[in-house]
Amino acid sequence: MRMRSPIPKKHARIEIIPLIDIMFFLLASFMMVSLSQTHMKGIPVNLPSNVAAQPTPPTDIKDTVSIRVTEGGLYYFDITPVGFDDVMPKLFDLQKQNPNIKVSLSAETLALHGDVIGLLDKIRLAKITKIGYQIKTANPTGAPGTVPAPGPAAPPPPPPKP
Repeated sequence: MRMRSPIPKKHARIEIIPLIDIMFFLLASFMMVSLSQTHMKGIPVNLPSNVAAQPTPPTDIKDTVSIRVTEGGLYYFDITPVGFDDVMPKLFDLQKQNPNIKVSLSAETLALHGDVIGLLDKIRLAKITKIGYQIKTANPTGAPGTVPAPGPAAPPPPPPKP
């Protein structure tokens, strides 16, 4: 005959909440150990101070000039047209007024490559070193006012004769 025990029998259960707590503790511990083993390297930076900037008096010295090359080999300094022979004196004059002048060079779509390179050589001869290039992206839709997509470099060869 079987007798029941007066002590109630409990079934074993796995509690998940303490297991989650232990996992988070281990994760945080491993993260702290791994971060302490890496050596952070930084770049020294001169941060601005809290001092107000001194206002500079207005001057007539230009800081930048925009030079544009057009289709017929015409040059425009900002909006002023300049002849081919007057480009070098104008560049020397700009460099003399401000040795740190910045030049922004642009060309129209149909301007010749040689004209642009020739102007770039003249800018360098005038000892102007800060040169920027204005570049427009090609628009495949061919919308007006945009640069057309580049075509093939050379026409394809004719088909062979039989």
